[in-house]
Formats: sequence, structure tokens, C-alpha cells
Amino acid sequence: MSQAPATLDSILIGPNADQRERTLDPISRVSEILFGLIMALTFTCTLSVAEAGREEIRTLLAAAISCNIAWGLVDAVMFLINAVAGRGRDLITIRHVRDAASAERARGIIKDAVPPLLGSLLSNDDLERLRHGILNARDIPAGPRLTKDDWAGALAVFLLVVLSTFPVVIPFILFRDAAFALRTSNIIAIALLFAGGHVLARYAGFRPWRTALSMVGVGVALVVITIALGG
Repeated sequence: MSQAPATLDSILIGPNADQRERTLDPISRVSEILFGLIMALTFTCTLSVAEAGREEIRTLLAAAISCNIAWGLVDAVMFLINAVAGRGRDLITIRHVRDAASAERARGIIKDAVPPLLGSLLSNDDLERLRHGILNARDIPAGPRLTKDDWAGALAVFLLVVLSTFPVVIPFILFRDAAFALRTSNIIAIALLFAGGHVLARYAGFRPWRTALSMVGVGVALVVITIALGG
């Protein structure tokens, strides 16, 4: 059974760091849902409710779902590319630390590799301990490889983009009145944007109501811009 490739975080923090890194955090989840909603809304919001018949609505719904399936696939593939590229960059950092001409240079490489805020809190003793951890690490792979957690993350990305389409399009399936279906669809989309903003606020320590309302505003603005640009 092949082992997951080591990353800088797994060397410095522990064996479970890589799994935590690849699990979709609330920011990633909200971003994927927002993306899926915007793509779906660019179809539903261009519907002329005064002229649309059932055939036009079915065509629109099929186009919205097909579009989000395609973009969900693209987004999932990009997730995998980012995962393997990030792991490759971590391995390069580890090699540079090991090949550094001096301990001071190695500490500088480590400090540059961690987030700026965290780097500013690390003392020379902290950096030296991390340097020794990297030097003593074993079983470093020759190159980056994808793990089952990467594939699970890519599947989650795909499902979030695709499934976020259905709350927006289901009203057009349930209700024959296109105007009522459109209003219901928009209300659901606004509610999802609000909920996403609230989740993001709790994760990042922002003000929940302000962030939730801001998320609604950002989502609406992006839909308007996308439609105006022909998206």
C-alpha cells in the first residue's frame, strides 16, 4: 500500500496535517456553492417569464444543469492540479532546506514557506527546531503524487458545484407559473447566499449578519456582471 507523499506541513506539524489540508474548509465549500449558484442564476435570471413556454423552460434547465456539470468537472480537475502542484512545491522547499549552505539560510527558507503571520511569530529557536525536523525526516518521496484525500476533495468540489444548481432550478419543475417559479428560485438563491455568508463569518470570525448580507450583495453583483458580459 503506497503512502501519501509528505508535505511541508506533514513534516513540520504531524502526520495528519496533509489530510486536514485537503479537506474542504468552509471557505472552499462556500466558494464552490457560490460558483454553482452564480452559474445557475445566469440562466434562470435571463428567462423571459412573459414569453417562456414549457419547452423553453426545459431547454433552459437542461442548459443550466449541463453547464454546471461541465464546470464542476473543470473545477475538480483544477483542484487536483493545485493539490499535486502544492505538494510538489512543498517537496522542493524540503530539498532546499536540506541543501542549504548554512543553517541561517535554511531557517530563512522555512520562514518564507509558512504564512506571513505565522512566520512573524516564529523565533530562531522555533525555526531551528523545524529545520532539524526536516533534516531528520525519512521516506520523503521523489515526486508528488495524488492521494485518496485529493480524489475525495475533487469529488466534493464537483458535487458542490453541480448540486448547488438544483435548489435554483427545482421551482421551475414544480410550478407551471414561470413568474412564480422565478421568484421562488431567486428567494432560494438569496437564502443560500445568506447562509453561506453566515457560515463564512463563523469560520473567519467576522460579523455574521454583515457578512451574510455582504455575501448576498456580492452574489447578486456577480450574477449581474456575468449576464452583462454575456456569460
